[in-house]
Amino acid sequence: MNLDIKNINKVYLAGIGGIGLSAIAYYFLNLGKEVEGSDLEKSEVTKRLLDQNIDIHFEQKSSNISADLDLFIYSSALPDDHPELVRAKELKIKILSYFQFLGELSKKYKTIAVAGTNGKTTTTAMIGLTLEKAGLDPTVIVGSLVPQWKSNFRLGSSDILVVEACEWRAHMLEIKPQIIVLTNVAEDHLDFYKNLADIKKHFQKFIDQLPSDGILIKNSDDKNSYDFRFAGRSITFGRGKADYAFKKIIINDYQQHFDIYKKDKVLANFTLQIPGEYNIYNALASITVADYMGINKHQIWNSLNSFQDTWRRFEKVGQFKSNIIISDYAHHPDSIRGLLKAVKSFYPDKQVIAVFQPHHHNRTKTLLKQFAKSFTLADQIIVSEIYKVSGREDRKQEKISSYDLVLAMDNSQAHYAKDFKEVKRIIRRINPVDSILLFIGAGDIDNLAREMVK
Repeated sequence: MNLDIKNINKVYLAGIGGIGLSAIAYYFLNLGKEVEGSDLEKSEVTKRLLDQNIDIHFEQKSSNISADLDLFIYSSALPDDHPELVRAKELKIKILSYFQFLGELSKKYKTIAVAGTNGKTTTTAMIGLTLEKAGLDPTVIVGSLVPQWKSNFRLGSSDILVVEACEWRAHMLEIKPQIIVLTNVAEDHLDFYKNLADIKKHFQKFIDQLPSDGILIKNSDDKNSYDFRFAGRSITFGRGKADYAFKKIIINDYQQHFDIYKKDKVLANFTLQIPGEYNIYNALASITVADYMGINKHQIWNSLNSFQDTWRRFEKVGQFKSNIIISDYAHHPDSIRGLLKAVKSFYPDKQVIAVFQPHHHNRTKTLLKQFAKSFTLADQIIVSEIYKVSGREDRKQEKISSYDLVLAMDNSQAHYAKDFKEVKRIIRRINPVDSILLFIGAGDIDNLAREMVK
């Protein structure tokens, strides 16, 4: 398909409240196009879109779809019999899934695709902000709200696109990049993939799509990424033997300081205002991209030093009495383990109460043992019932409960909460003082975190 953006005047986005489709809404809005959409839930994302005078329907029905639409883009979570999708087909409107649209868009740019199980969003934001700081004026589509842009989207005037390449149902294969940044690979989305070997096979297929003059940038410390090969040029980043390596981490005054080496020679000493070794890896990936693109180390340093992280990535949302409330999107065992380690590195003397809402029944069931082991650094654990992901659930998998996860933890400090009201009751019973209340998950647990501040 040859998508001619110039001839598109009105676009409809089904699932506009999703972090991906909302970015596409801003894309078309910035181009001066008419944007309309629908979603089942009201959220912070839809509120921001409504503030931009975008018409959003919170009841998804066929009558929302009019014949004057030039393009219908939909969330891949929509079933085939969804009334808006069916009506768009009846009216012969041009139809693309979100990932198909990204694929078409990526053909029009020199695309940098950030892929991997964890760290995509922060790495994408870091790369985008660094390129912006250097005057390269990129277009960026990122899976969270970036404070500097007050959005999850930035429209640039150059031919550079920075985008997350999501591995769910192998959707990254739709994107046609010139540069792939691979953060790490782990077991996930086992409702689609057979096993880890199958996941790696699909990532290798994605890498094989790079043009001969493309670049693969990969994490040399990630055992599951180690074997990936590209016939063209590969650049590695990591702690040990790598083209770009970090050493000598010092943490003080809520900052991380570390040296970056390029080919065994010191490039610079960098500072991050955000915690976690995983964020040093994210920063190192962005440094690798920026240095490859010829950005000087002073501009890279300035961009990373001022990086504030993004919405729901170690986001301090306020206080509950004397306790600091932090909201984080982590929903995979590896990311939870890294998050708790990060909290302890910045707040070593504070008790940590982790409030976790598992995301997706299949993920909870297939990774149950890994989840149970990932909370060892938490002083108290409260596990709310599993967030049901619309359009992605299987009734066979729904037999799993968060109660099963609490039992698997075999920890007297782990508590099951059937709903958010019960979470609040447990917090009151624990009665934390001068502690960290860490709200974790990709569902609506963030709403509870913000409610606790009020």
